[in-house]
Amino acid sequence: MAQSVWGYDSDNGPERWHENYPLAKGDKQSPIEINSKDVQHDSSLASWHASYDPGAAKTILNNGRTCRVVFDDTFDRSVLRGGPLNGAYRLRQLHLHWGSSDDHGSEHVIDGVKYAAELHMVHWNPKHGNFAGALKQPDGVAVVGIFLKVGKTPKPEMKRILEEIDNIKTKGKEAPFQHFDPSILFPKSRDYWTYHGSFTTPPCEECITWILLREPIEVSSDQMAKLRSLSKNAENEPVNPLVDNWRPPQPVKGRIVRASFK
Repeated sequence: MAQSVWGYDSDNGPERWHENYPLAKGDKQSPIEINSKDVQHDSSLASWHASYDPGAAKTILNNGRTCRVVFDDTFDRSVLRGGPLNGAYRLRQLHLHWGSSDDHGSEHVIDGVKYAAELHMVHWNPKHGNFAGALKQPDGVAVVGIFLKVGKTPKPEMKRILEEIDNIKTKGKEAPFQHFDPSILFPKSRDYWTYHGSFTTPPCEECITWILLREPIEVSSDQMAKLRSLSKNAENEPVNPLVDNWRPPQPVKGRIVRASFK
């Protein structure tokens, strides 16, 4: 398996990542399955706050593995603070993981429940100088995870992202994506689980404080179908739908998941 071609197929998928990325077999890997009975309510966990500048949104792209929105993170423009975090973390990008049908696709699993998709908002701690430096520190990165569940009423939140899908149909396509306030993607409830884990894609660095929101946001089946219309191949190659770009749950290995709610 060549370094550059990890993916989600049987020949280069999560089961084989450790061949090139030994960290993938580490002790603090993500995602995990969260079982309510094992979660510890922590009354000292504060509420989290995001202050995002809609002008920080730059581009949306299809990199063949996900759909990603990139933000300007050259200064403290869009930041996340509070909750389990110390200091302000800068928003760098958001991306999604989804399935081939509505009954699976999320990476984290809650009491056996899989959602149709999972949205990750990736923030880094500027005290470490730059993003690359943050990846080497246990408190380097904070990811807000939001579950997407399929319901009857399409929600306006995802609409902006999905409207751009036609412009980034194939791998390597990028389109301008301006004036977007990602805080519209937050559910009403601020309740969250938190634990220390890793990126869910190679090299799977163990630098992430996860803030997983308990309440999912709702999307329609049509909206999910739109995501699945992306291709993991380039324009001049046969269409190969980009689906099932999720990593299965990893061993918890003694980690404690804390909840901000009872």
